Amino acid sequence: MKYRTFGRTGWQVSEIGYGMWGLAGWTGSERQEVDQALDRSVDLGCNFFDTAWGYGEGLSERILGDLLKRFSDKRLYVATKIPPKNRQWPSKPEFALKDVFPADYIVEYTEKSLKNLGVETIDLQQFHVWEDGWAEQDEWKEAITKLTQQGKVQAWGISVNRWEPDNCLDTLRTNLIDAVQVIYNIFDQAPEDNLFPLCRELNIGVIARVPFDEGTLTGTLTKESTFPADDWRSTYFVPENLNSSVDHADALKPLVPAGMTLPEIALRFILENPDVATTIPGMRKLRNVEANMATSDGKTLNPELIKELKGHRWDRTPTEWSQ
Repeated sequence: MKYRTFGRTGWQVSEIGYGMWGLAGWTGSERQEVDQALDRSVDLGCNFFDTAWGYGEGLSERILGDLLKRFSDKRLYVATKIPPKNRQWPSKPEFALKDVFPADYIVEYTEKSLKNLGVETIDLQQFHVWEDGWAEQDEWKEAITKLTQQGKVQAWGISVNRWEPDNCLDTLRTNLIDAVQVIYNIFDQAPEDNLFPLCRELNIGVIARVPFDEGTLTGTLTKESTFPADDWRSTYFVPENLNSSVDHADALKPLVPAGMTLPEIALRFILENPDVATTIPGMRKLRNVEANMATSDGKTLNPELIKELKGHRWDRTPTEWSQ
C-alpha cells in the first residue's frame, strides 16, 4: 500500500481508502462478511475509513467503531459526516443554513458520531451536503471552531454535491476547511478544472469518492439490471441514467489492456492524479477488498491509455434522480 499526505493535516493516508456507505444502506450487507472485509483491508494497509451518520442512522459508524477496537494498536483515520437537518440530499441553493446545519445541530451530531464511533476525537468531520452560498455565514464557523478547540474534531471537510464540484470554492477560501470530498472518476473529470487547482493552492486534502460511478465502471451493469426497492440504486439507475451509463461503460471496455479489469483501470486513473490524497471505493466482498487494495502498487498506466481515458469525460448536471 502506498500512502499520500492528506493536505495540511500532514496525515499519511492510504491512497486506497474504504467507503462505508454500502455497509449500511445497500442490499446484500451481511455483518460477518462486512467485518471480514474491513479486517482484511487493515491487514493490507488501508488506514482511511469514510463513513457518515446517514449510513444506516449511525450503523456504519458503529461498525467502524468496532473495527477501531479490534485494531486499537494501529493508527486508523476516521472520517464521518453530519447529515443535513432537513434530510435532503443533495442540498439546493434555496436552502437556508439554519434549516440544514444550525450551530446546535452541528454540535449535537458530532456528539452522536463520537458516541457511535467510541472515540474522544473525530479525525475528519464533514458536512454531508453543502452550498457555497453559506460560505460567509458565521453560525457554522463558530460551531466548528468551538468543537475543534474542545478537541472533539481534528479537521473539517465538505462532501460536495454530485456533479457540482465548484459549489464549495468560496467556502474553501475561508481557510476553515481542511478537506473536500468530491466525485472524481474516468467520467467525472470536472474537479480538475477549478477545484483541484484551488485545493493544491490551499493545501486541502482531496478525497475522491464514487470511483466506479456507483457501479457503472465495474463493467457489470447491463440495461436489464434491476435493484431491490429498498436499495438506493433503484432510484438512481432509472432507465434514462442506466441506459446511458451502460453505453458509456461499454465504450471503455475495448481500452482495457490484457491482464487488467475495468475496475482496476478506474482506480488507477484516479491514482494517476497527484491532487488526490485518497479514493474510497465501497467494498463489501473480500475479493473486492483484495482487488482494490492491490492497485496501490506504484505502477502507472501507459500515457497513451491515460490520454484515451481523458477523452471519456462525461459532464453531467444534477437532476431529480441524481441525489
